[in-house]
Amino acid sequence: MDTSPVLLSAPRYVLGEIEEPYTAVQDLAARVAQFAIPMAPESWGWGSFFRTEGTLVELAVASGNVTLDASGAARDTVDGLIICTSSFPRSVDDHAGFLGSVLDGLGLTKVAFAGGVTLNRCNNLLAALHLARCLVSSGSHRLILVVAADRVVDEAARLEKFALFSDGAASCLVGAEEQGSDSFEVLASASAQDPTVLGVRDEIDSRLAIAVNDELERTTGVSPEKVTALLPANLVRPLTTLKERQAGFTPAQLRLGNVERIGHCFANDPVINLADLVASGEGEIDGLYLLASSVPGARHGVLLRKVS
Repeated sequence: MDTSPVLLSAPRYVLGEIEEPYTAVQDLAARVAQFAIPMAPESWGWGSFFRTEGTLVELAVASGNVTLDASGAARDTVDGLIICTSSFPRSVDDHAGFLGSVLDGLGLTKVAFAGGVTLNRCNNLLAALHLARCLVSSGSHRLILVVAADRVVDEAARLEKFALFSDGAASCLVGAEEQGSDSFEVLASASAQDPTVLGVRDEIDSRLAIAVNDELERTTGVSPEKVTALLPANLVRPLTTLKERQAGFTPAQLRLGNVERIGHCFANDPVINLADLVASGEGEIDGLYLLASSVPGARHGVLLRKVS
């Protein structure tokens, strides 16, 4: 069995070009009344959100190019591409054009495999990282670009009870070698599902996070208390804090600064938070970082060790 390491490199992201305060949310007071929650922005962590007038292709291409440029990897060395979104074109006749536009915008000419991930909702990007890890560890691919892009389609849904949404994209390279100076070894990835509550709103179950923790510990020997930092989805602060503490993490391990600064950027949050950790200089060599995201009925986790 191949035990060669798999590396995640150059985590980067782009946000919608228009930044607005939470007070700009369409029909804010009515939306809050609909959810029967108090108008308490500091408690929830409502701050800014970012929206775009561009397309999903433009977001994906912008983030992917930032990752490729930061890594220093030649475009013709990338042999795989995984695109994640909640909003692929509805018609299968439009899929080829969507993919072709992304490949062309990224200048990728040697991609032998291109895949899409969508059914995992705001866990899409972590599910794609699991797929990329498996493809690289199997030896079938050497360097895969993983990119996720999403935007709010209906401004009336910009604010949900569990999050304030931003438009944007996040990306990274997953490969058999380090690419650039920001690299992490992918120690393991794991997921847990409960089909009985898939799609049930507001039903995030910490028992699924515990199951993922157990699987990661079984595989790597890393228990929750050994994790240097947990990089979760940027949901409202009370929800994230409660569920992650129930899963066994301490407040000191949680990185929640982007809840107010950015809000919830669909599946992109964990990689956005990783990119910001790298940019801040907080990431330490041999530090253990858990990318984690939960939706009703599912939890995904990717455990990383910083190597450069």
